[in-house]
Amino acid sequence: MKGLRRLLDRGLKVLLESPCPLCQRSAPTEICNTCQRRIMACQVTPTWDMAENLPVFAWGVYSGALKQAIAALKYDNQPHLAYPLGAWMGSAWNCAHPVLTPAIVVPIPMHISKQRERGFNQAALLARSFCQATRLPLKVDGLERQRATAAQFTLSNLERQQNLQAAFCLGRALLHQRPSQPILLLDDIYTTGATAQAAAKTLRDRGFQVKGIVVLARAMRIR
Repeated sequence: MKGLRRLLDRGLKVLLESPCPLCQRSAPTEICNTCQRRIMACQVTPTWDMAENLPVFAWGVYSGALKQAIAALKYDNQPHLAYPLGAWMGSAWNCAHPVLTPAIVVPIPMHISKQRERGFNQAALLARSFCQATRLPLKVDGLERQRATAAQFTLSNLERQQNLQAAFCLGRALLHQRPSQPILLLDDIYTTGATAQAAAKTLRDRGFQVKGIVVLARAMRIR
């Protein structure tokens, strides 16, 4: 009887587990242990890296399993992946900043038409998980993408800058707030930095101090 019960419990556990979105193996969590180790291999020691006038704090390198996880999150309708990924970002932030530094986290927004098409903004989901881990305040609607833009990866550096001119404006969460606390931007990937720079300029033009941007992954080569 005990053997049958153990067999039934094991079968029930397998039924309740969902397939890992990266390898399709059964997993009790969002990502199986094997793929978690593969993603962790893409992690770097996060430090502030100055990119022009905007410091960048990157959790990992945009390659391998981390690149696969980001693609699954964004394009395979796997929004639940943002929870562990954002938590890992938050853990790295806490290790690098043991003393709580006041800053408001603002995710890079998507245009409303693109967000409706995808169903979510991956930067906002990552930011929620990140803020749960860091206890930093979150303003999901701190910025608004007021103009739809072309995909950045199809453009040259000059075209990317032109593409993002007047793309952002203050969102309702910051529109009537005094700029007393610094802003920490957050996004999934940092490539050339054109998007982050445009978002930071919008905030700075309204008197806000931008501490930098936290990203899940930074491209190995910036074109």
